[in-house]
Order: sequence, then structure tokens, then C-alpha cells
Amino acid sequence: MAAFQAMVDRVTRVRGVRGAMLVGGDDGLVIAASLMAGVEGNAVAALSASLLKKLRRAALAAGAGLPKFLHLQGEGGTLLAVPAPQGIVVVAIADGDVNVGLARLEMMRVAESLV
Repeated sequence: MAAFQAMVDRVTRVRGVRGAMLVGGDDGLVIAASLMAGVEGNAVAALSASLLKKLRRAALAAGAGLPKFLHLQGEGGTLLAVPAPQGIVVVAIADGDVNVGLARLEMMRVAESLV
């Protein structure tokens, strides 16, 4: 479990990231998390897993292949998600002005280390 915690901590070091989690892609349950106060981890985890499931089905139906990155921009911030091996999802909750490229790079590294 300490290894999972170190992985989410890597993502939270990106400036503008308010929290990061490893989430079960099938059930939306939190595996490991590092969240700032006020971030509802369980709700974000469930939302992320559900969105990726729906996106996967839609992308496959459209012939686009499997999604590699989810970026949801809202008025209050940004939700980022990267599907990882073994049904795990790397999730980041960030401010609207976060460097998305840097956050994505760190999230992809975490996802690759889960192999």
C-alpha cells in the first residue's frame, strides 16, 4: 500500500493538482489517495470510473480504439484520468490553470509503473 501512496504523491507534486487517486476501474473504489481538504474523493472516484467506462464503450463503437486520457474541464477545476493496467485508473483533481501536459506525463508514468 505504501507503494501506491508514493505513486499518488508523485502526481500531487505537480503545481495546481489538488489531489490524486488510484481508483478501481470496475467499481470506482479508492485504492490510494492524497487529497486536499474539501475534495470529495469517493464521489470523484466513482465519477471517474463511470466516465471512463462510458468513454471506452463509445470509443470502441466509433472505431477509435481504447481511450488513453480523459480531460474534463469545468468551471471549478479540472478532472484528469488515465486508464492503467489491471483495471486501475489514475485520477487527478486540479485547478483550471494546471499544466495539463505535465500532469498527464506524471499520470502516464504512474500508470506505466503499475504493469
